[in-house]
Order: sequence, then C-alpha cells, then structure tokens
Amino acid sequence: MGFGDLKSASGLAVLNEFLSDRSYIEGYVPSQADVAVFEAISSPPSADLCHALRWFNHIKSYQNQKNSLPGVKKPLGQYGPAGVADTTSGSASKDEDEDEDIDLFGSDEEDDAEAARLKEQRLAEYAAKKAKKPALIAKSSILLDVKPWDDETDMAKLEECVRSIQMDGLVWGQSKLVPVGYGIKKLQIGCVVEDDKVGTDLLEEQITAFEDFVQSMDVAAFNKI
Repeated sequence: MGFGDLKSASGLAVLNEFLSDRSYIEGYVPSQADVAVFEAISSPPSADLCHALRWFNHIKSYQNQKNSLPGVKKPLGQYGPAGVADTTSGSASKDEDEDEDIDLFGSDEEDDAEAARLKEQRLAEYAAKKAKKPALIAKSSILLDVKPWDDETDMAKLEECVRSIQMDGLVWGQSKLVPVGYGIKKLQIGCVVEDDKVGTDLLEEQITAFEDFVQSMDVAAFNKI
C-alpha cells in the first residue's frame, strides 16, 4: 500500500484518484491517517487535482487540532491503494528513527492508557446518544452562483471541482450555466444541506479554494425545507 512519492506530481495524482470517492484517508471523519499523509506533502496539490486539493485544504483547517484527532499515526506504507508502494523521500528513515525511539518497557503502559481513554470516550458518546431525544433535522435548499475568472475558464472542470466537495450533510443537485455577459457564463448549482452541519460560509471557503477556476461565489437563493 502507499501513494508512491507524495512529494512528486505522480504521487499526488495517485492521492487524487484515491480521494475521488472518499472524503478522508480512512473512515468518515478526519483522523491521524489524514495528518500522516498531509505532513508528507511538501506543497498543495495543483488545481487540476481537485479531489486532492479539496482534501488538502480541509485537513489544513485542522492544523491547530491535529494532535486531538482520533486514531494512531502509522507509516505511509499502510495507507492508500493496494499495489502502490510508498516511496516518499524521508518517510522510511523517519519510521526507522521512530522505531529506535520506542520504549519497549513502557509500551504496555501507554497502550493501557490509550485503551482507557478510548473506553471513556466511547462511554461518553454512548451516554450522550442515549440522552439525546430524537429531533427534526433542519435542512435548507441553497442555490449558488459560482463565477469564473473569464470566458476561457474550463466550466466543466470548475463544476467537477465544486462537486468534488463532499461532507456529511451536503447533497449536490442540478446545475446549469447562465450567461453573465461578454461571453462569460457562471455556474448555477443547487444543493441541500443540514443546517447544523453545513453553512454557506463553509461552502464558500471550500469552493473559492479552487482559485485557478473560481473568482467568487454568491448565494442566489436560500430556502428552509
């Protein structure tokens, strides 16, 4: 397993393909797996690697909280598609250095502490779930206007980048191109969101991150469902 060399264009292309149908490296929430892969990348993916760039910008927003994300960081060779080896420069030597620093006599104690912490966390989550009464999920229907830089912008690629944004509580709907003048067309795309999970500010941050294609984003219509 692996992504090849994540410091090269070919490695980032493997990562982009891997994330084409995933939001995260493992599971459905940010974790130490995302932190491990993020830290191996030397620069942001290019705009044409829209899945990798979307993921990169999303994980970057967790940098102040990265140590509190769930999971245990593993070597890069334990992530990614099968049949691709990890060749990222520095990753092997780093793993070897970490192995040399392992305190074999203290590992059981650390494992016990981690197991206790996870047990307490799961008990707290279970208690909160049991205490929470079923509630109506508030949803909204939003129509977005996404404007390109000029008439030479690849609108098909722009829409692909927008739809690559995947998160819990977001469902993309129909879209169309609307002329705005001088041969320029804007992308008008609808979506349904769960109000507690997805807001217009978050959508704008994610969409405008594709700065090679997107000039700006506006909310054309907003209706509670």
